[in-house]
Amino acid sequence: MISFSHERELDIETLLRRIQGYYPDADVEFIQKAYDFAEKAHEGQKRSSGELYITHPLNVANILTSMRMDIFTIVSGLLHDTIEDCDVTEEDIRREFNPEVAEIVVGLTKISQIKFRTKEESQAENFRKLVVSMAKDIRVIIIKLADRMHNMRTLQYMSVEKQMKKAQETLDIYVPLANRLGINSLKAELEDLCLRYMKPEIYYRLAEKVAMKKSERDSYIRETVSTVEEKLSEYSLDADVKGRSKHFYSIYKKMRARGVDFDQIQDILAFRVIVDNITECYKALGIIHSSFTPIPGRFKDYIAIPKLNNYQSLHTTVVGPKTERIEIQIRTEEMDSVAETGVAAHWKYKEGMVSKNTKLDWVQELLQFNKEVYDNSDLLDAVKNDFDTGGIFIFTPSGDVQELMYESTPLDFAFAVHTEVGFRCVGAKVNSKMVPLRHRLKSGDTVEILTSKTQSPSKDWLNIVKTSRAKSKIKQWLLKQERERNIIIGREVLEKSLKVFDTSLKKIQKSGDIPAILKSLRCKLEDDLLVGVGVGKITPKMIVEAAPSIEIEKVEEKLSEIDSYSKKLATTVRKKTSKDNAVIVDGMNDVMVRIARCCNAIPGDSIVGYITRGRGISVHTTSCSRVSPEDMVRSVPVEWNAEFAFKHPVSVRAITNDRPGVLSQISKIINGMNINIKSAMAKSLPDSKGSFVFEVEVRDYSELLKIINTIESVEDVISVVRV
Repeated sequence: MISFSHERELDIETLLRRIQGYYPDADVEFIQKAYDFAEKAHEGQKRSSGELYITHPLNVANILTSMRMDIFTIVSGLLHDTIEDCDVTEEDIRREFNPEVAEIVVGLTKISQIKFRTKEESQAENFRKLVVSMAKDIRVIIIKLADRMHNMRTLQYMSVEKQMKKAQETLDIYVPLANRLGINSLKAELEDLCLRYMKPEIYYRLAEKVAMKKSERDSYIRETVSTVEEKLSEYSLDADVKGRSKHFYSIYKKMRARGVDFDQIQDILAFRVIVDNITECYKALGIIHSSFTPIPGRFKDYIAIPKLNNYQSLHTTVVGPKTERIEIQIRTEEMDSVAETGVAAHWKYKEGMVSKNTKLDWVQELLQFNKEVYDNSDLLDAVKNDFDTGGIFIFTPSGDVQELMYESTPLDFAFAVHTEVGFRCVGAKVNSKMVPLRHRLKSGDTVEILTSKTQSPSKDWLNIVKTSRAKSKIKQWLLKQERERNIIIGREVLEKSLKVFDTSLKKIQKSGDIPAILKSLRCKLEDDLLVGVGVGKITPKMIVEAAPSIEIEKVEEKLSEIDSYSKKLATTVRKKTSKDNAVIVDGMNDVMVRIARCCNAIPGDSIVGYITRGRGISVHTTSCSRVSPEDMVRSVPVEWNAEFAFKHPVSVRAITNDRPGVLSQISKIINGMNINIKSAMAKSLPDSKGSFVFEVEVRDYSELLKIINTIESVEDVISVVRV
């Protein structure tokens, strides 16, 4: 198990000894030079903890050493902040070290020179840069993960607000990346640290409960290890057997998924059996299943079908000694190394290159995805959702395997096979039976996609697919169609409006005015200009004023006429709403707007509007399941009005242990946050549980999250969800 602990007293001599422990011939002078360079560059800088800044790159290099990385990676870890935080250039790094190290360090440097409108946009653009960098050299993301690991280890010196933001970003982006790289030890550490700062009450409660039974559990682990070794030895199978408690975040996920408290989680112990080869893996599995009762449905063979991150192991859950449920993983020494350090296990530290056996196709897929998406949120969603899949394995009729995220549909599978297959999908057979496109696939299903040349995507598909890849492809197709429609509309509006001046678009093109107009109106292409006219963001008046060949003095009296005329022609004009409207509707004036009760959207939710008969625009969350395919055809763009200051009703459900006074306790907590409770309903559930539904009034989504997190901190509360 790799140690990622922050070491305050770590020095370069200790680091060099550790490197020589796995690489005796390492160029220690090269590493020493990098340390001296970084120490001088960061001279006078201190961290929030008060420590000299050099302790950070030194600890990052130490984490990379624990992963047995090559020398250039460790040197880059020492230098990773020099360009961003110090008076150091890429050329300095290139001259003092080499082009390879310089390229890695540049890949780790944030886009700090550009100013973005929002932090989310900045985060997305920095991640885009990281994607391009790690496509060139995967070591960039390995160092970035080590950097984030050390920052999370020292997060206690930050403000609570920064702790929450940093932990959420880590959980959303860096944990899925660690998972996809197969660095499970780092992934587990990061998850536990995120839980510590995002839900401290739960983290420390788990820590306390785990510590209370430590001696009893250690005794059980020793007994079970001895029993398993004995059973394997009876069949002349020599194996290394280890046992441990599962990580806090893993336990927390089980509690949330099952809606139970810690005391009701049985399988919190995991055992690992390490054998010499694959044949012995299956032999060990047979011995364990014959010695202990296996739990039906809890066996997974990741040796025959490895995960996308190259993880291989046999997983089974059995009834162990004293009728305790235990999870057992069976693998070889090499598989264990890959499971702990992922892609780093294949790194040839002497040559500084990745083994040919390392599967990094997903990096190229992500790079391609990065080129295709227009919306930054789509790229981040791909990381948050698709990279931490957990995974179901789906077969094609020819026997090929695709790994998809849980709850994926045949439509997701179609897009995973090929984009064109997705676009032309009209139906699917699962295990030789016709199923609807909304059908939820299960691991082991064989899926045959039926296609038609006349088929094309529709908006309702966005409510069917689960994977970001499929959603992105569908959005791109819909946007392309919408763009083409707006070009047609824009051309028609412009041509008719220009007749007022006895001119036309063709004449303006011949006059050579187009480059000047594009520059003035900040458009790259002529089609962008037409799209702007089509959606109402650019008016024909603006184009006439920007055309050098048209003398404004001679046509000034006609400008107001063309402006009025073009507004009547344009099909979409942005409406500026008053402070009394929560939602701004794009393209419609003086229209009635209502928030649909089925999903009760609040500011912060992603929303879409639907035209309804006699009731104006109905606003739903984009994930609302109550919207029918017929409604999707009548959708209109809407957005939250930042000027709207009133509160919005929303309901939350708390599942608790059925104890006297729980309702009163939760109500007092909500009232203590100055939140108005509009209504409350309570009922008893089986197994001594209680259900409480509170309708509260909140300003936005962030306030709702605060309420949920606060209620979750109550000891008898098992789970809290928005309803």
